[in-house]
Amino acid sequence: METSKALWNALEKKYKIEDAGLKKFMAARFLDFKMIDTRSVITQVQELQVIVHDLLAEGMVINEAFQVAAFIEKLPPLWKDFKNYLKHKRKEMTLEDLIVRLRIEEDNKNAEKKSRGNSTIMGANVVEEAPQNKKRKKACGPKNYPSRKKFKGKGYLNEVLLS
Repeated sequence: METSKALWNALEKKYKIEDAGLKKFMAARFLDFKMIDTRSVITQVQELQVIVHDLLAEGMVINEAFQVAAFIEKLPPLWKDFKNYLKHKRKEMTLEDLIVRLRIEEDNKNAEKKSRGNSTIMGANVVEEAPQNKKRKKACGPKNYPSRKKFKGKGYLNEVLLS
């Protein structure tokens, strides 16, 4: 560069382009972030907070109401009912309030899982007997002999056996 002003403009142009690229990258990270059911919601919220912090550090402005709405929208599928509950709340929440509520809900879900696990373990000790299959036993003895058939009429043998 011939002058310091030209050098300054070249450096400014280069770093502003990199800065804009970084902002786009950070915004994409925030928008693409998806919570999953297999990990702790609070851990995932903390990861999302780091991304938001990076966005704010890059000079991008995200107001708190938007952050709260975005965090609620990103809750995992198994949290659908709680997500709907939070969406219908009339009072506006701070991000801190939301995190407290999420922590309480996650603790409740974990306690419920444990109690369900204990009940299935206790239930494993209960033994139910299946109804016995009441088939006639085959007559013992050689197969050449015909099986005895029950006589249904009145006869001497039945009268003797019944008396």
